[in-house]
Amino acid sequence: MAEEKEKKEAETEKKEEKEPKEVKVPEKFKKLVEEIEKMSVLDLAELVKILEKKFGVSAAAPVAAVPIAPAPGAASVAEEKSIFNVELTAVGDKKIEVIKVVRDITEKGLKEAKDLVDAAATSSQTVKENVKKEEAEELKKKFEAAGAKVELK
Repeated sequence: MAEEKEKKEAETEKKEEKEPKEVKVPEKFKKLVEEIEKMSVLDLAELVKILEKKFGVSAAAPVAAVPIAPAPGAASVAEEKSIFNVELTAVGDKKIEVIKVVRDITEKGLKEAKDLVDAAATSSQTVKENVKKEEAEELKKKFEAAGAKVELK
C-alpha cells in the first residue's frame, strides 16, 4: 500500500516538472517584462548587477539541478556536441581588435563590448550562447586572429 502511494507521488512530481508553469504578468509590468525578454543573457546579468548595487540587495543564486548519471551502456554511444557557448578566456595584446570582434558578433555598443573584454581579463566571459558548431568554429577563428583565446563549451 505504501509502495503504491510512493509511486503516485513520484508520478505527480514528474508531471509537475514537465509542465511549464504559466506566469500571469500584471498589466502594469507587461511592457517591462517584454523588454526583459528581448535582452541577451549578458545584458540581463549586467542589469542584475546594477540593480543589486542601486538598491543594496543581492540576487539569490539559482539552485543547480544535479545531472542524472547515464546508464552504463549509454557511455559507449557518445553523441557529438552540436551546440556550443563561445567563451572569451584571454584577451591578449590586441585588446582593441578583440573589442571590435565582440561588437561585430554580439552587435553591442562600444562600452558594452569593452566591459565584456575587460571582464574577460579576470575570468572567462560568455560572448555568445547556443551556437551551432560551424558558427562557433568561425567565431573562434575570428577571436584567435585578433589575438584572443576562446573556449567552446
